[in-house]
Amino acid sequence: MTANAELIARRNRTIGPYSPLFYTEPLQFVSAKGVWLTEASGDRYLDGYNNVPHVGHCNDRVVAALADQAAALNIHTRYLNERVVDYSERLLSTFEPRLDRVFFGNSGSEANELAIRISRELTGSTGMIVSDYSYHGTTITLAGLTTGLTTSVPLDPNVRALRIPDLDRDPRPEAEVLAETLASLDASIASLQEAGFGVAACLFDPLFSTEGMPRLPEGLVAGIVDRIHAAGGMVIADEVQSGFGRTGSHMWGHQYAGMSPDLVTMGKPMGNGHPMSAVVTSEAVLDAFGSRNEFFNTFAGNPVSSAVGEAVLLEMEERGLMAQAAAVGAEALARFEEFAGRHDFVRTAKGVGTFLGLDFAVDGEPAPALAKQVVEAMKARKVLISRIGRDESVLKVRPPLAFGRAELPILLDALEASLAEVRP
Repeated sequence: MTANAELIARRNRTIGPYSPLFYTEPLQFVSAKGVWLTEASGDRYLDGYNNVPHVGHCNDRVVAALADQAAALNIHTRYLNERVVDYSERLLSTFEPRLDRVFFGNSGSEANELAIRISRELTGSTGMIVSDYSYHGTTITLAGLTTGLTTSVPLDPNVRALRIPDLDRDPRPEAEVLAETLASLDASIASLQEAGFGVAACLFDPLFSTEGMPRLPEGLVAGIVDRIHAAGGMVIADEVQSGFGRTGSHMWGHQYAGMSPDLVTMGKPMGNGHPMSAVVTSEAVLDAFGSRNEFFNTFAGNPVSSAVGEAVLLEMEERGLMAQAAAVGAEALARFEEFAGRHDFVRTAKGVGTFLGLDFAVDGEPAPALAKQVVEAMKARKVLISRIGRDESVLKVRPPLAFGRAELPILLDALEASLAEVRP
């Protein structure tokens, strides 16, 4: 029995066999630095997938901030602490002025749960609109609106799922696709109102990442926002994947998408792997909720987490990581478009900044098996990527924001060679 096989057997006897693992032959990493991971075998892998270590695995500034603060003090927010306020001010300064208050949490799931709770409290409604292929977390509320993962929990009766169109897959005129999608949303809103649920909120990732980064009709996002607001609901932007400079042009995905949210949720990247999350909103929303609900979380917003979060923002600023994402992403997308033009089984290149993909199709039908071939071939070349979309037919290339020009040729050369091996 190999070392990994023995570890898998032990894993199955403890946390069970249902927690997913990447790749046909899973990898066991023992250390990491920057955008490189080291496997138990000693082999190094380029990380083209993980957005959690946003400013790089084991980033020196982040590690030092965590250790130094943990060695000095770690308490909860019922005591005054300047570091927590310093971080809150720095984080909020990255938003437009109307979004000027923050609740802290420990995970993206917790942030989304709180945002939904706030929307229900303030609107007096419970109805939710999500996309028909999405994932926003693991709580019981979020399980009841999950459409992008296998779950035994049925869609809650107060949830309506909206099909997000992709102009790369739909040959109809853009105006027709837009009108049909908005009409579907109107019908969902009417259905929630007729059933007595009303509309509490819609919850979307501004890049529609899980959905496969669809190319949207112009005006769709604004149309969704306007209709939700007109129905008395609130707009929640889930920035776990699309935020923190990922697009290269904007700090937050909702800014890039032209979405005007009432609540913004975030998680993983804000702590570079340290468990933390937040809900950012307005003073009016915080006052309306907080004045009627004593909200407290023992571990959220503690000084150690605040030190880590501040270190992430400082790294981004001082190293110019958002600008780097724009430059590296533009160069990468140009090559992805070349690949799409060269291979008949690639429908199109997708993405913005350092969130990129290739959509695989044969005779107009999604080709997930080909996408899997490429993911495994990239792994064989020591480069990590994954796949997304309702058909799992879109490559997912979403490296740490620390991924730079030095690493890009390695990824692109591996992808070019892997695509050449594909056998439709």
